[in-house]
Amino acid sequence: MPEPREPDGAIAPTGMGGAMDLAATEGTTLDQTPGGPQGTGTGPSTPARSLWSDAWRELRRNPVFIISGLIILFLLVISVWPSLIASRNPLDCDLANAQKSSTSGHPFGFDGQGCDVYTRTVYGARASVTVGVCATLGVAILGSVLGGLAGFFGGVWDAILSRITDVFFAIPVVLGGLVLLSVVTSNTVWPVIGFMVLLGWPQLSRIARGSVITAKQNDYVQAARALGASNSRMLLRHIAPNAVAPVIVVATIALGTYIALEATLSYLGVGLKPPTVSWGIDISAASQYIRNAPHMLLWPAGALAITVLAFIMLGDAVRDALDPKLR
Repeated sequence: MPEPREPDGAIAPTGMGGAMDLAATEGTTLDQTPGGPQGTGTGPSTPARSLWSDAWRELRRNPVFIISGLIILFLLVISVWPSLIASRNPLDCDLANAQKSSTSGHPFGFDGQGCDVYTRTVYGARASVTVGVCATLGVAILGSVLGGLAGFFGGVWDAILSRITDVFFAIPVVLGGLVLLSVVTSNTVWPVIGFMVLLGWPQLSRIARGSVITAKQNDYVQAARALGASNSRMLLRHIAPNAVAPVIVVATIALGTYIALEATLSYLGVGLKPPTVSWGIDISAASQYIRNAPHMLLWPAGALAITVLAFIMLGDAVRDALDPKLR
């Protein structure tokens, strides 16, 4: 009697009862699945995200960042175009309305000179935000460049910069402003900005120096050095993108501090000077009428407090997003 034959295409039996052949067949089928990489059946892989894209994703989910960002965006808009929400002239005053409370068309009332407090509060954002933004940019650029170069090259330049920053840290900011700005007669914002940059860069310099020292010890920097990369390429391509995050966080928080410092110096009479419209000037003028007309002090002081708080909240949100340890 002839032996039975296996049908064509059938799997030959094995000692494992066909399990090994079935597994091999399934593996071959998975490898040939469309859309999957060779050896896997999981489909297209997800591209890796960078630190900045990951931080932006975290920021979009943070309500603190959204609220503070909207406040700052509003302040920037009214700083550039204050006439969008205030149609009057902030220097148009009438002594007949001096210290009057809110009336129709004048929701914040009038100050001691009969000027509309609402209009002056809106226009006061321009000087305060301009001083804060320009001073922060100047401090960040100067401090980052000096601190980054000192941290990268080290040696005698690092020692000299460290001693210079120690000298500047020993100068009280308000006292320095009283001394340096008391001899300035200009009514523009640039003397105040220059003073803040002069006394503010050492803090950013220390932070940039420490961040660069940490970054240049990483393996990818050592590998670039071993491959013959120049100092400029290592600084700009490998170190700066990985060392700039702490500088951004501190600069964002410092922006609100500089706005408060401008108001303090203007309050003391050495910062911005009339006819410049500033929250600090209005707070100084309203301080002597606080019992009879508290609205004169309430609105510019409230606008200043909200602005400083918004920038501090923004800095905290950026810090949480850029620091993986806080997630």
